Amino acid sequence: MPDNSPALVVRWADAVPGAADIGARKPYDVTVLVAGGETVVAVVPPEDRSRATLRRAAAVGVRRARDLATSVEAAVVTVDLGEDDGVAEGAELGWYVYAPVSGTPVKAPVLVAPRSPVAEAVTQARDWVSAPPNLQHPEALADEFEEYAVAHGLTCVVLHEEELEKEGYGGILAVGLGSNRPPRLARLSYDGGTGPHLVLVGKGITFDSGGLDIKPAVGMVTMRHDMAGAASVVAATAAIAELGLPLRVTAYAPLAENMPSGSAFRPSDVVTVYGGTTVESGNTDAEGRMVLADALVRAAEDEPDLIVDVATLTGAVITALGRRTMGLFARSDEDADRMLAAAAAAGERMWRLPIGEENVEGLDSLVADLRSVSADHPAGASFAAAFLAHFVAEDTAWAHLDIAGVAWNRSQAFGHVSTMGTGVGVATLVEVARGLC
Repeated sequence: MPDNSPALVVRWADAVPGAADIGARKPYDVTVLVAGGETVVAVVPPEDRSRATLRRAAAVGVRRARDLATSVEAAVVTVDLGEDDGVAEGAELGWYVYAPVSGTPVKAPVLVAPRSPVAEAVTQARDWVSAPPNLQHPEALADEFEEYAVAHGLTCVVLHEEELEKEGYGGILAVGLGSNRPPRLARLSYDGGTGPHLVLVGKGITFDSGGLDIKPAVGMVTMRHDMAGAASVVAATAAIAELGLPLRVTAYAPLAENMPSGSAFRPSDVVTVYGGTTVESGNTDAEGRMVLADALVRAAEDEPDLIVDVATLTGAVITALGRRTMGLFARSDEDADRMLAAAAAAGERMWRLPIGEENVEGLDSLVADLRSVSADHPAGASFAAAFLAHFVAEDTAWAHLDIAGVAWNRSQAFGHVSTMGTGVGVATLVEVARGLC
């Protein structure tokens, strides 16, 4: 770190003389000025100073500082906003930019800020979600998950295709049939004592072409992010372990690549998922619910106090809620309230949607125990939730997060949210774990 590098500091505007006079007046407004020989990014603080609002404010200021650092030739950016957890999280999240695959090293300024295990987990999830799919197929991602788990003191077991077939994971195997990159199932566990048992399940489709029901070209461009649910549950488990929270956590990441080929599974195929339920495949682009069915049934064998699944599951949730709010489904108000409170504390937007008796009735199939898609396609996100609910016992606390609209940010970064992979869900899952303790 150069001793003579120009100083660039991020501070609250109310601690910088003259900052308010330059135009930064509303919370989160940012202005840049020279004070005491330093270049200062002055951020107007939020009024309530909760962790969520501090996270956003710190991220806005740090992102502006990163953009400015090159022009003022600053090798170091120092965050002087206090030691609050929200500041630490926001600083790292605002600083984050996905490092492109390149043979040329990229020089970047150094960030000096408080460390945050939660933010580090979010940025790891972002890296996984943004990585090109040819470099992050099921086998490669399973290896990364295993290495990451070991580094964080977690236990990790990865089932290969032979073991998946032997144990009856028909949903994962069916989705992976069309690819020459075989599927995997990663199971990570953290033992924080005798507290509650939280089980997390994350959809891990490393690339989704739609299979034989192939997507249009424009719909495939960002389909590397279809494993965002798996990235979130794995990263969250590591953060929970590093925080030393007094509970047990098990995370399942069913990993497959959904491709079209002569060996791919077909619409109208009947697939036997883990546990013996038969499913009529109505559309091969509804592959996420097939791999989740396997994982949810297996998750129930762990006798959980709460199951939460996270998945980029439906385009319908984007139609309903847009690209900044994740969809929540739960059978009980208690489970829904738990999730909404966790999301609010994490600074992530969530809205509860109904499952509906009509969607449960729509699961009926003439050739199998149930069908994977609705015959008339209304309320696609709700139907998908009804399908998943079938694999979770009525007396088991369960919540489903549909993050299809929020896992990938196609526009400019905002608040503490990056462009490309967002790492959504990680912070909420950590808050869920805190709430169970």
